[in-house]
Amino acid sequence: MENMLDVLIIGGGPIGLSCALAAQQKGLRYTIIEKGSLVDSLYHYPVNMTFFSTSEKLEIGGVPFVSNNNKPTRNEALEYYRRVTVSAALSIKLYEEVIDIKKQDGKFEIITSKDHYIANNIIIATGFYGLPFMLNVPGENLPNVTHYYNDPHGYAFQKVLVVGANNSAVDAALETYRKGALVTMVIRDEQVGERVKYWVRPDIINRIEEGGIKAYFNSSITAIREKEVDILTPNGLITIENDWVIAMTGYQPDLTFLEKIGIELSSDEIKKPVYNESTHETNVKGIFLAGVICGGMNTHSLFIENSRDHANKIMEHIINE
Repeated sequence: MENMLDVLIIGGGPIGLSCALAAQQKGLRYTIIEKGSLVDSLYHYPVNMTFFSTSEKLEIGGVPFVSNNNKPTRNEALEYYRRVTVSAALSIKLYEEVIDIKKQDGKFEIITSKDHYIANNIIIATGFYGLPFMLNVPGENLPNVTHYYNDPHGYAFQKVLVVGANNSAVDAALETYRKGALVTMVIRDEQVGERVKYWVRPDIINRIEEGGIKAYFNSSITAIREKEVDILTPNGLITIENDWVIAMTGYQPDLTFLEKIGIELSSDEIKKPVYNESTHETNVKGIFLAGVICGGMNTHSLFIENSRDHANKIMEHIINE
């Protein structure tokens, strides 16, 4: 009976937790299945990251989020969501991955890496942080290449190449530079991204203009080797010495999983899942979407602050069905 649920929530990020709080308030039997740690995407953010959003915009379930400054840090967010989980005694299974979902007689059988469950409804709140956009160049699989950046200390006094021009890339470039790394940026556009946090963008532009950080604009990597990298620039192909490549090329949702369980996607490049925006129910009756996954490949359209209401919409529909 423990595994017989009204709602099974896939994804233990802020929106998954918000859905659990809403289900709990409605008296529904639920659990969260999360393939990594609690709020795993936030856990893998850079250790020194500061959110663009203010703390009150990151609150869920009406639980106040008090931070030292107006814009909270990664560590404050991790502590906040952990405290929410503990104080509400939320049912969550960590380091457990959903392998398959089958529907029979109006109910769903969910097979995971550790167990199986029967649920009347499923909410998918998986975000988009799990799959990086690949460079698709020779050498990308070398051990000195990463698509995730965490702490700058390990790059001290190293030759570091950062790929990208938005917040993650800029944070990596500035932090490693200030730990003594020789930093080069490869940016495919003609300027640093306009979405970079307003208090950080002037900093990176100034470092580039003064020469502390070398930047190649309108450029791309063509090959990576253990100690050097080939870069295609407007002036031709160049090769630079390099110890580490930090490829901050962005991330994408696992849309193949949605297709596998029968959820339709739009035919354009956005591949937006088909769902009712009033109820968040997909074309598969009983399966709902919440959070960033609703935007498909348009991962910059939804954030914690503008998708917190998804949980209440979904629960109201489930209760009234």
